[in-house]
Amino acid sequence: MFIHFWGVRGSIPTPLTPQQIQSKIMAAVQRITPQDLESAQSRAKFVSSLPDWIFGTTGGNTACVQIRSGKNELVFDAGSGIRGYGKSNLIPIDRHFNLFFSHLHWDHIQGLPFFDFAYNPLASFDVYSPVENAKEYLSYQMTDPYYPVTFEAFTKNMSFHKMEAGKAVELEGTTIHCCEMSHPGSSYSYSIREGNKKVVYATDVELKSKDFEDNPETEIVFKDADLVILDSQYTVEEAYRKENWGHSAFCYAIDFAVKWNIKKIYLFHHEPTYDDKKLNNILQAARWYAQYINHSELEIYLAKEDMEIEL
Repeated sequence: MFIHFWGVRGSIPTPLTPQQIQSKIMAAVQRITPQDLESAQSRAKFVSSLPDWIFGTTGGNTACVQIRSGKNELVFDAGSGIRGYGKSNLIPIDRHFNLFFSHLHWDHIQGLPFFDFAYNPLASFDVYSPVENAKEYLSYQMTDPYYPVTFEAFTKNMSFHKMEAGKAVELEGTTIHCCEMSHPGSSYSYSIREGNKKVVYATDVELKSKDFEDNPETEIVFKDADLVILDSQYTVEEAYRKENWGHSAFCYAIDFAVKWNIKKIYLFHHEPTYDDKKLNNILQAARWYAQYINHSELEIYLAKEDMEIEL
């Protein structure tokens, strides 16, 4: 399986601010020594040695994850990140997309009107959602006065399918299951299985005690996954203050991955007020926490825009 992150933020698109860019420059300047400036080679070496939070960025686009499983092109959510996907060279040759929605909150649908291939008459879509009237709801954001182009401008090759927990969607060589999670208005997590490989997309999840209990619907999605992309929006302190907002603290996400014997976790749906330095600190804290609970074998990563994974 091939995975590409096009959008990893939660709630609202979050571009870098001038102040954040200036802070990165200052942090880099403070690390420079005279030896680092002696030659082009030493300067390049210095730049490459900078921490990720200085040299790059986690990204500010809202949720969109591309997963290529066999011959199937799967896209999970259509946040603002889907716009970049539509302008990339990673589009499938047959221009067929299987688009899955976790739920229909705005940060997960707002990019769809900006996805070039949605208007291409030669493109085709199978759209999957646990919501009964998904097509109707998606069209609302493309009505006057909110948007100048209506949903009717989209390709006519767009079929809608209702997902149900416990019922598999079988594509060519790929099986997709979903289960309902705790989130205002509800949200669904998806497992994608190809042969002996299993990936889980679990955004907008406020982990509760019931999620750690054995039940068939949760087990079939999460148990023994190779990799989970999991909502880890908050620190513990903020999760306490924002109870019932529908998102999880990173340490709860680690506990959850351990419970379901998941091998790798990618922290996802990042809080829009957290800058790159804080997100890096959260990653380090998450890795420390895994060691503290004697599960250092769990691989923990920060989901970043344009990151690619081969599984």
